[in-house]
Amino acid sequence: MSKICRTFAAEKREKAFMSPTFLKEKGYSFKIYSNEEERMHIHVIKDDKEAKFWLEPKVETAYKGDFSQSEINKIQTIVELYAEYFKKQYKLHIGGRIND
Repeated sequence: MSKICRTFAAEKREKAFMSPTFLKEKGYSFKIYSNEEERMHIHVIKDDKEAKFWLEPKVETAYKGDFSQSEINKIQTIVELYAEYFKKQYKLHIGGRIND
């Protein structure tokens, strides 16, 4: 394994450790990474794909990664359904750590 691959794998393990899964729905995992940024958002992971959705001021795609547009539409429906729950979990998980 190359040094770059080992570094990338280590970063993925670190993110996974610091990002609990707040929901699993239809094969998607919904996570919040610690100390990433202040604007509320949720990461969506399935297989080797990842997307990011803003939760404020409204639910919208921040980036869609390798997901097809039809998958993004399905994911957005789920994110909209659980948006208030994700916002609450974001506040609890991140707390005051953004400025650490």
